[in-house]
Amino acid sequence: MLVLLLAAIAFIVVMTARVRLHPFLVLLLASLGVGLIAGLPAQQVISSMTGGFGSTLSSIGIVIAAGTIIGFIMEKSGAAMVMANSILRLVGEKRSALAMAFTGGVVSVPVFCDSGFVILSPLNRTMAAKSNQSLSVFAIALSMGLYSTHVFVPPTPGPIAGAGAIGADLGSVIIWGLIVSIPTILAGYLFAKYYGSKIHIDPAPQAEEETEEKKQYPSVLMSFAPIVVPVVLIALKSFADYPSKPLGTGTLAGLLSFIGNPNIALLIGVFLAFLTVPKITKEVLGDWVGTGLASAGTIILITGAGGALGQVIRDTPIATYISNALSGLRFGIFVPFILSAALKTAQGSSTVAIITTAGIIAPLLEALGLASGLGPTLTVLAIGAGSMTVSHANDSYFWVVAQFSDMEVSQAYRLQTLASLVTGIVGFIVISLLYMILV
Repeated sequence: MLVLLLAAIAFIVVMTARVRLHPFLVLLLASLGVGLIAGLPAQQVISSMTGGFGSTLSSIGIVIAAGTIIGFIMEKSGAAMVMANSILRLVGEKRSALAMAFTGGVVSVPVFCDSGFVILSPLNRTMAAKSNQSLSVFAIALSMGLYSTHVFVPPTPGPIAGAGAIGADLGSVIIWGLIVSIPTILAGYLFAKYYGSKIHIDPAPQAEEETEEKKQYPSVLMSFAPIVVPVVLIALKSFADYPSKPLGTGTLAGLLSFIGNPNIALLIGVFLAFLTVPKITKEVLGDWVGTGLASAGTIILITGAGGALGQVIRDTPIATYISNALSGLRFGIFVPFILSAALKTAQGSSTVAIITTAGIIAPLLEALGLASGLGPTLTVLAIGAGSMTVSHANDSYFWVVAQFSDMEVSQAYRLQTLASLVTGIVGFIVISLLYMILV
């Protein structure tokens, strides 16, 4: 049974990294193969696959779609840039590299890290030139800031999908994800400041176009609202639903439990995102939403396929065997981290690494001592830490950072790849400390 599980993982790695077959098909084939080879009747394999697919999407399908729409609208409306400039003014130009790191952390909560880097790249160049520093410092500070919340903090699709597969409370993942992301962002900034500065890249900022200066941006309050409001609502729901019922069981608790449901909270966020657009047109209501949904569709399908694999593993003797084999051993939080890191390094996509690892780990939570309390939450975060370890040539983000920062490939390996290794390990160390203290 253990060999079968390892063979399934190897199959996923080879087919996604070498053959380049789409992860959706790879995960379905792995589910089918594991079920049949483990001895499940053919009809039960099909039932497990479809059941796991459907149950996974029933909990996080709408959330992923809504979160992606929010991110796309904020990118197009300029709200992401307003957020960036607000943080920059708050921190100050003297600490502009640190400001860019935390700007990336905020912007990447709604916006994919690839898109976030492209959006903020002109600002990055300008700040590097003003402070007379190498562009490499700002590029890596921003890159790791974006990366940290991309893998730790919902409503980014990866952590949402991981929480859904593991069964972790989304509000808890948001709160602890934010806590873990702060030292991770700082680690990226310190790496950029003390190591990245040794590699000089001329910022050579380009003059801003007049059209950009004339663009009508939303207010600071409206720019932050589509993200802050849903996050606060989800956190309040977690507080209201706490076993001790701190808000009682009356109307207020019921209302917070309803509007703080991730599906409702993110839908509220979508309509708040519409308010960041100066003029709501048919293009905004139709084309922008459609484009966001098109991006979400792939993630939703891969997530569902990961759920199918997880359910098949649950229904085979694999889960029981692994549980018995690991019983009494404290592998704990290291297993999801190392598996996610292996998948990330092999096939490049952090989101695919998170979804695949979550599907495999979910049936093994009890054996790993992670099934109760904060265990599921820290498992999701450990998977996230692994999914940023490491970014190299098979990762699209690696090339975005390199190309938009004028890095040679050798420089990108010394900067982006090494920085992602450092930040991923720092993130895992923080999660391990929380695990030892709280679980």
